[in-house]
Amino acid sequence: MTPDGGGADPFAPLTTAMLPVSGGHTLYVETIGTPTGTPAVFLHGGPGSGCQPFHRTLFDPARFRAVLFDQRGAGRSTPLGERSANTTQLQIADIEAVREALGIERWLVVGGSWGATLALAYAEALPHRVTGLVLRATFLGTRAELDRAFGPQMSKIYPGLWQDFAGLLPPEERTDVPGNYWRRILDFDPDVHRPAALAWHDTERVVSVAHPDATRLDLAAVTAANRPMPRSPFMEAHYFSQDCFLAPGQLLNGARNLKGIPGVMVQGELDHLCPPATSAALATVWPDARVQMVSDAGHALSEPAIAAATRAAIAGFA
Repeated sequence: MTPDGGGADPFAPLTTAMLPVSGGHTLYVETIGTPTGTPAVFLHGGPGSGCQPFHRTLFDPARFRAVLFDQRGAGRSTPLGERSANTTQLQIADIEAVREALGIERWLVVGGSWGATLALAYAEALPHRVTGLVLRATFLGTRAELDRAFGPQMSKIYPGLWQDFAGLLPPEERTDVPGNYWRRILDFDPDVHRPAALAWHDTERVVSVAHPDATRLDLAAVTAANRPMPRSPFMEAHYFSQDCFLAPGQLLNGARNLKGIPGVMVQGELDHLCPPATSAALATVWPDARVQMVSDAGHALSEPAIAAATRAAIAGFA
């Protein structure tokens, strides 16, 4: 690990490194805070979105030694966007490789949305490495959750958005809207994958916040030839089309392995992607966890109330 100095910014990285892992991937890894602080690791969402400087501010730098890294194919990790040798099981092995490289025995695991999925999969596989869990927007990685979020739930809450989103598919493909979006996003033909990826990206952004500025797609933007292409839809389609590389019901059934591990699930009351019912279902089989409900808040960590609740939950483990 390379010391970075940090200067006056308390959230500046203490160290940064490029860590080679399996399958030709190399992970960008950074630490922040104090070397003697409570060890913690942050797992970003997506899949494929990467860590942002804002994520560092979730951890009190005087009390934590926090580790942030970009997952396979994401952010500053290389090769960027690479989907080969990219599965949940390999991501779990990557988390262990990061832990071992830093000489950490056990740590607090923090993740939101897809990051919560990965946090649960890691903790259930290696509970002896986990001191606690903070999950925001619990997502169990199931097709049923995705079908609901990008199907009936959307059509009820945002009927105009649903009309735009489903309407971009041919009529014969509307019986499986999420599945056909993923198939199109993963198509090699840019004329097929470009509008599908942009529509998926823009739709996801609308349903990620409690009070979006607009509740319809800008159809001209979806078909714009000069618009930059977002990367996350491709990694999401890769994972979601494979049920996140999890067995049916794996994370809910495996929650018995979390016995004795304390947890906090930060849950937006108006989260339409990962609704409160998911956190409630997990809490019934994980009695050491509690659900922290955030009123009038949605899915995104960018919502101030969600960020504040997540920061407070993390602080409780210092």
